[in-house]
Amino acid sequence: MDVFQQKTKIVQYATVKEFLQAFSFQRDDYILASRSIYETFFQDADSQAHVVYHSDYGRGEPDDQMLDAMLKDMRRVQPKRIIAIGGGSVIDCAKLFVFKGAASAQDMFLQNCALDKCRELIAIPTTCGSGSEVSRISICELTALQTKLGLAVDALYPDQAVLIPELLSRLPFFYFVTSGIDALIHASESYVSPKSNAYTQLFSKEAIRLLLHGFQIIAKEGKEARLALLDDFMRASNFAGIAFGNTGTGAVHALSYPLSGIYHVTHGEANYQFFTAVFQKYENLKQDSVRAVKELFCDALSCTSEEVFPQMEALFSSLLPKRPLREYGMQEAEITTFTDSVIKTQQRLLTNSAVPLSKEDIQDIYQALY
Repeated sequence: MDVFQQKTKIVQYATVKEFLQAFSFQRDDYILASRSIYETFFQDADSQAHVVYHSDYGRGEPDDQMLDAMLKDMRRVQPKRIIAIGGGSVIDCAKLFVFKGAASAQDMFLQNCALDKCRELIAIPTTCGSGSEVSRISICELTALQTKLGLAVDALYPDQAVLIPELLSRLPFFYFVTSGIDALIHASESYVSPKSNAYTQLFSKEAIRLLLHGFQIIAKEGKEARLALLDDFMRASNFAGIAFGNTGTGAVHALSYPLSGIYHVTHGEANYQFFTAVFQKYENLKQDSVRAVKELFCDALSCTSEEVFPQMEALFSSLLPKRPLREYGMQEAEITTFTDSVIKTQQRLLTNSAVPLSKEDIQDIYQALY
């Protein structure tokens, strides 16, 4: 039985300047980047590479139509190496660039085609949430299905992940918080996954400790306090990525996908809505299912088991107030349609939950948060 693997080489530099002294972009490189990050930090790099910006293809997180346009342009160039500079959306898109052939994004995500890797991928994350730089997973909204779907194959592992904490310094506070909460959810869902083991738990535990410690400092000292914590948050996100890259995530992600897919709520914010509600549902269904991870939360927050979920909600809300689902535009009738969509399209995640959730359980969570 396989319990752990990490195929991505991880390197770290304190600053972009230090990175550029050790690394050079080549003529046959294809760079997919966040425009603001590239123009701020990489514009003066001595580069002959082909550079395109994620925002040139649309706003928000990727859907299959956006990806098809990106793939078409990349295939015209036929590069040897792909470099992704951005958050999870940028890295997830770039992962699809490594394959041979002319398949559509939908065919790739539905695995209706061969997925043969022919290009090296270097991932440079600029947020502290996705962990995509070390995972074998890419997420995309499939417009025909009106939900997000994940593709998980070993060929999607980046060959190299480059961690540069300085890149988090320009991340707006909203995205810093939602990214960090997303990383915490990755670590927590990994910890309670049926595939969790002693190796993945090492990474999950440290990610949870770093993130909850950091969030408490920011809540106490203010937004600017995060600037002294960039290394901790980037490392925690990376650790969480290693953990869930081996175990997968669960029902928090599954329930968030219809909300983010239809109402274009950012991934981290959508996950935030469901985090404690799903874990409390697990506990209600099976008392011991989240006991071990609750102990980690309690240690980090210095509170009792009974206080832990209210304490977490209070901490997160002090940084980013939580909103009922209706405020995103969700209609009450969609409680049923979202539930049906999750049951139909997210079995990969539901079967990886700490406790199996029935249709009624899922509907109850949507209703409570509506």
